[in-house]
Amino acid sequence: MTSFMWSIGGMIVALGLLVTVHEFGHFYVARKVGVRVLRFSIGFGKPLWRWQKTADSTEYVIAAVPLGGYVKMLGEAEEEVSDDQAHEAFNNKALWRRVAIVAAGPLANFFLAILLFWCLYVTGVSGLKPIVGDLQADSLAAQAGFREGDQIVAIGDEQVVLWDEVGLQLLTQAVAGAEVPVGVVTIDGDKAARWLDFSQLPVSFENTDMLSGLGLKPAFPELPAVINEVMPGEAAALAGLRSGDRLLNADGETIADWSAWVDYVRARPEQLIMLELEREGVQLSVEITPVQKQEGGEPFGRIGAGPLIPDGWYDDYRATRRYGPLTAVGKAVSQTGEMTLLTLKMLGKMVTGEVSLKNINGPISIAEYAGKSAQIGVSAFLKLVAFLSISIGIFNLLPIPVLDGGHLLYYFAEWVRGKPLSESLRGWGQQGGLVILLGLTFLALYNDIHRLLQ
Repeated sequence: MTSFMWSIGGMIVALGLLVTVHEFGHFYVARKVGVRVLRFSIGFGKPLWRWQKTADSTEYVIAAVPLGGYVKMLGEAEEEVSDDQAHEAFNNKALWRRVAIVAAGPLANFFLAILLFWCLYVTGVSGLKPIVGDLQADSLAAQAGFREGDQIVAIGDEQVVLWDEVGLQLLTQAVAGAEVPVGVVTIDGDKAARWLDFSQLPVSFENTDMLSGLGLKPAFPELPAVINEVMPGEAAALAGLRSGDRLLNADGETIADWSAWVDYVRARPEQLIMLELEREGVQLSVEITPVQKQEGGEPFGRIGAGPLIPDGWYDDYRATRRYGPLTAVGKAVSQTGEMTLLTLKMLGKMVTGEVSLKNINGPISIAEYAGKSAQIGVSAFLKLVAFLSISIGIFNLLPIPVLDGGHLLYYFAEWVRGKPLSESLRGWGQQGGLVILLGLTFLALYNDIHRLLQ
C-alpha cells in the first residue's frame, strides 16, 4: 500500500508540474502577443478549485482528472467574437503569433528539462560507480572481453562517472547500431578498451533491459542476508518472516549473503524451501514457498521481502558528478539535446521496426517510476521529471492533428498556400489525429498491463 501511495503521489506531482509548465508556455506567450486567455486549467473534468479576479480576466482552474490541462483563448474555436474584442482573438492574429503561442508549450518543457538538469549538476548527481559485476557467460559484454571488477570510464569519446551515464551512452550507441570502444580500468589498475558491437544486439531490444541484454551488471558490495521489509500478503509474510531475521541456510545450503538468497529464491518458483534463520539469538526453522512470476517470458520465484541495508554499506561504490554554475549550463543544454536526439532516433526505429514498441510507456509505468524515484530521493525524482519533460515536449511536437505539432503542420500549410486550410479538411485531420492518439494510448496501456502481468 505504501508503494502504491508513493506511485500515485509521485505521478500527480510530476504530471502536475509538467502540465503546468507546458500550459504556462502557451499562456505566457499568448498574453505577450495580445491574445485574451479565457481559462488556464490544470486537469480535465469537474473543477475542484477556481479563481477569477474580475469577470473579464483569466479564470484559473484545477480540475479533477490530473492527466493534462489546457489554455482556452478568445477566438480559438472559431466562435463569434464581438467587434470590440476582435483584436484580442487568437484566430485574428498574424500567423507568426499563432505559431509562437502553439510552439511555446513544448519549448517550455525543454526549458524545464534544462533547468532541472542544471540544478542537478550544480548540487551534484550521485549514484553507483560503473564497476562491472557478474557477467553472463555468452553475453556481448563477455565476448567483448569485459571482466568482473572493470570500472568503465568512457563510452567512445564520452567520459562517464556513474552507471546512469553508462546506461544512457550505451543506449545511444545501441540505437545507432555501431561498434564502440568502452574504456575501462581493470581491477589491477591497467587501462584497456573493450569493443562492443551493437549490430549484434537483437532488433527488438527494450531500453528497460538493454544493459542486462548486453550482459552487464553493476557490482555491489556483499549485503548481509538480513530481512528488513516484509510485504503484507506475500510469501515471506505468510511464512512468518520478520524484520531483523538473519538467514542462515536454505535446504542445508549456507546463505552467504543477500544476493545468494535472491538467486536461490528466483531459481525455485513454487518449490518448498526449508529455511534456517536466527531471530533475537534463537535459531528457528521455517517453511516457505516462493510464488511464481514472469520476466521476459521466464518464470522466477519471489517471496516479497527486502534486505536490511547497513549505514555506509556502499560508500566505496558511490560517486558524484558535479559542475560549477556556468559549466552546468552547457552540460544541461547538452544533456537535453542528447536526450531529445536519442528519443527521436528511438521513435524513428520504432516506426521501421528496429526497436520494440514495448518501449512505449503509459500512465501505470510512469506512476511506478515516479514512485520509485521519489522514494530514492529528490535527485532521482527530478531526473525522472526532466526526462519526462523532454518526452512530453517531443510528443506534443509530433505532426499529429489535436497535438501542438498538428497545429503547427496546419500553419505550415497555411504559410505555403497563403490561406488557411478549409474547415472540413481540418475536421478530417482532427478525427484522424484522435484515432492515432487513441491507438497510441491503447498501446501504452497494453504495454503497462503486460508488464504488470509479468
